[in-house]
Amino acid sequence: MKPLSFIIITYNRPADMLELLKNINTLNDVQNILEEIIVVNNASTEDYSLVKQYISEKPELPVRYFDAPENLGVAKGRNYAIQKGRAPYLIMLDDDAVLQNKDCLINLLAEFVRQPADSNGENNISARPKAIISFKVLYFENRQMQVNALPHKRFNEYKDKSSFETYYYAGGAHAVRRDVISILGMYPNDFFYGMEEYDLSYRILEAGYSICYSDKIIMLHKESPQGRKPKNEKLRMMWVNKTKVAYRYLPRLYFYSTAFMWSLQYLKITGFNLKGFFKGWKEIFNISSTEKRTQVSKSTLEYLDKVKARLWY
Repeated sequence: MKPLSFIIITYNRPADMLELLKNINTLNDVQNILEEIIVVNNASTEDYSLVKQYISEKPELPVRYFDAPENLGVAKGRNYAIQKGRAPYLIMLDDDAVLQNKDCLINLLAEFVRQPADSNGENNISARPKAIISFKVLYFENRQMQVNALPHKRFNEYKDKSSFETYYYAGGAHAVRRDVISILGMYPNDFFYGMEEYDLSYRILEAGYSICYSDKIIMLHKESPQGRKPKNEKLRMMWVNKTKVAYRYLPRLYFYSTAFMWSLQYLKITGFNLKGFFKGWKEIFNISSTEKRTQVSKSTLEYLDKVKARLWY
């Protein structure tokens, strides 16, 4: 079996999906190291006939195309796709992306066994085995680094590092070991949109693995440099889900601070949408009665401190 699988959930962007498939087909050594490309159409209403035609015309490209039974959202969509694949390493990409460097697949396999280093040379925080590699993400439009896709909140401190250990990853620009998912479980099915990567991240770190960033794999993202303002409902999901994650895995103080700080952010971005604000708080007040706490250990909290994790919100 070849080592790599692509997992791609596509949402109403057939032209971008077609370009991504063409891009993958040009990568170095793709025929020898790519086991499959799992494409899941997440109940899109767009016409994917050109995508299907390209797949049929390129039998050398190992694409397996699936129509989801309904819009599964991000987490359930990825879970659905993961179960269709076989390879040991899963590359998770958004469908509005392409990979910039032709040697990215070769580099990715090397990164899973290479120890991390900072810009000044080798500076390993731990000897933990790597569970996830998070990619460097640039805007397709201007090739500038996407700030919110760097997997660390201290952007200015980390943006120029070639690699580093961190505490979360870019959800649509990373690779994960299949055996880690098999051991720890998949994404939370109750997270329709947003923050599912934080839930898996804490489970990964608690199990003794590391999450690393590498600039040896570069993704070009077709999101505008001005960003996309999330719809009010999606922003509320992000607020509630981030609070759920804090309740599940972190000391209670971070649960309270996350709920409060994100509520302020919700009001700011939505222009004081009070209906969604009160709906969000209602869901948060129910968390303690519906969620199970599995707080991470002292050693994991110490590790989070070493990698300078932001836990307050």
